[in-house]
Amino acid sequence: MDYQIVGKEDLMDKLHILTDAAKYDVACTSSGVDRRGNGRDMGNAVKCGICHSFAADGRCISLLKILLSNECAYDCKYCINRKSNDVKRATFTPEEVCELTMQFYRRNYIEGLFLSSGIVKNPSYTMELLYQTLFLLRNKYRFMGYIHVKGIPGADPLIIEKTGYLADRMSINLELPTREGLEKLAPNKPRTNILKNMRQIQNGIENNKNDIVLYRNAPKFVSGGQSTQMIIGATPENDYQILSVAESLYDKFSLKRVFYSAFVHVNEDKALPMVKEGEGPPLLREHRLYQADWLLRFYGFKAQELLSEDRPNFNIAIDPKADWAIRHLENFPVEINRADYHTLLRVPGLGVNSAKRIVAARRHGNLTFEDLKKIGVVLKRAVFFITCNGKMMYRTKLEEDYIVRNLTYAREKLPFSVDGVTYRQMSLFDDYSNFALPDQGDYYKSLTGQI
Repeated sequence: MDYQIVGKEDLMDKLHILTDAAKYDVACTSSGVDRRGNGRDMGNAVKCGICHSFAADGRCISLLKILLSNECAYDCKYCINRKSNDVKRATFTPEEVCELTMQFYRRNYIEGLFLSSGIVKNPSYTMELLYQTLFLLRNKYRFMGYIHVKGIPGADPLIIEKTGYLADRMSINLELPTREGLEKLAPNKPRTNILKNMRQIQNGIENNKNDIVLYRNAPKFVSGGQSTQMIIGATPENDYQILSVAESLYDKFSLKRVFYSAFVHVNEDKALPMVKEGEGPPLLREHRLYQADWLLRFYGFKAQELLSEDRPNFNIAIDPKADWAIRHLENFPVEINRADYHTLLRVPGLGVNSAKRIVAARRHGNLTFEDLKKIGVVLKRAVFFITCNGKMMYRTKLEEDYIVRNLTYAREKLPFSVDGVTYRQMSLFDDYSNFALPDQGDYYKSLTGQI
């Protein structure tokens, strides 16, 4: 069956339309991929990942992020590409996507591809087009770079499976946190289809691990894992509900990432929340959810520890870890030279790396505050919650109000806080008076990567 589509638009016109249409999809990362070029084929995918971000080594990572088509048979109320909207439509052919990807790669514009699509005719038809594109890239164009492709819920499982052997990462968007919200705003996307395809990819990854053990040259299935995305603010769920859903997804489907996308008001619809004039998307709320998500994945926290039914939303003035610590002062101060690794992780100002360094360094002797500074501990935040050799860095009060006042900025106030108290906004430059201007040596170090 021929799935090729011939569009009337010039290729550059299509590119403009379909890159702009893809900007609302944020679920694109590539952590965990370690396939390197073999010297014959084009491109490679390294561990640091491919995304619109910065790698661990400081490199700026880029990928071509496009839709195969913004044609859509669905009418999701929050989506700019819904069928009832009068927007300019375009559809790439698989060959056109391949040509664009290779041309961009040869010019060193990109290191990989993120490919999604609206629903052309039906889910299986669209998924077949995505599969054809990846098949051509891998086999005809010999492109071995990173590819992240969106799975289409409700598509033929066989096509999804074939596509999984060509992609580094796949994602099935949950779209909205709850079944009720999905039925209200996206009635064409049954939650059962989404979860069914998530389970298929999860099982495929697990089975593939066994195949690789048994067969040395077995092809890899979605080697970078799967992810998903939820829109935040389009439906009335609170942060506790959203974080609980994310925690459940990590536990049940072994997801690599859950992405949170602040609701952008692009359509006029009675079912959508009213947005006040001049009010943008809830980006700070999105930021707090990402911080909390990090605590779930790397710091051993549970959703019910960070929030509860009585306290269902994050305080936007303070990050979730500091907020938890302030509400559990009975666990502090923590003695740096005796606390175990998991206890150290719960101290504001200490990250995974600094906690590991502390555990390793104190085998050779007791640590001081100067040692902690060298290790990388953010003492401005940690000083209220730790002791070294039984002493605090300076005299301080272990009181909620006192700590909150010192963790937040003294000048600028937020318009509101979740719990009714208006705390002061945090600043990155609250010690600007102590900063020294950079000298010539600093400029040299910055160029050589020493700072």
